[in-house]
Amino acid sequence: MITLQLPFADIVDNFRDIGVKTGFTLPQFLAQCVAVTVLFLLLNKLAWAPVRKMLEERRKIIADSMANADKIKKELSDAESTRLSIIQKANEQANKIIAEAEKSAAAVTEQRAKEASRQAEDIVKNAHEAAVLDRNRLMAELKRQVGELVIQTTQKVTGKVLTADDQARLNAETVRQVEARNN
Repeated sequence: MITLQLPFADIVDNFRDIGVKTGFTLPQFLAQCVAVTVLFLLLNKLAWAPVRKMLEERRKIIADSMANADKIKKELSDAESTRLSIIQKANEQANKIIAEAEKSAAAVTEQRAKEASRQAEDIVKNAHEAAVLDRNRLMAELKRQVGELVIQTTQKVTGKVLTADDQARLNAETVRQVEARNN
């Protein structure tokens, strides 16, 4: 009778021989699979999940900071336009006062021409001084507000509380830049 040997049986025998020579056992292999699975689950729960959560929190903080910086830029732009509007109104009022003083000086008689001229000059001088004082007061207020906005922006963007020296330096730099723009 002819026996038919299947090559599959030889392969299984070869693997069995290799397993015996190397000390491979199925229970030991399954135990190692379980240990690796448990290790993976623990690492996923205790290491990777907190790291992913921390990265997500940082992404949100950065996005909030960027949105806040845009909001502060808009507020600063609004403050600048308000400042320009106030200065324009002050100049218009000064011009109006000057025009009124000139009209009243022209209406005075010849006898009182010198007195009216002196009064008109006083009015013009006072109007200019008032306009200059008002402008200086508005500029000082603007500088203070811009300085505060810059300090608040810097604190929010950097996340650090500024020292008195840092605040003074930022205020001085901001004032210098605002004065450079106005001159």
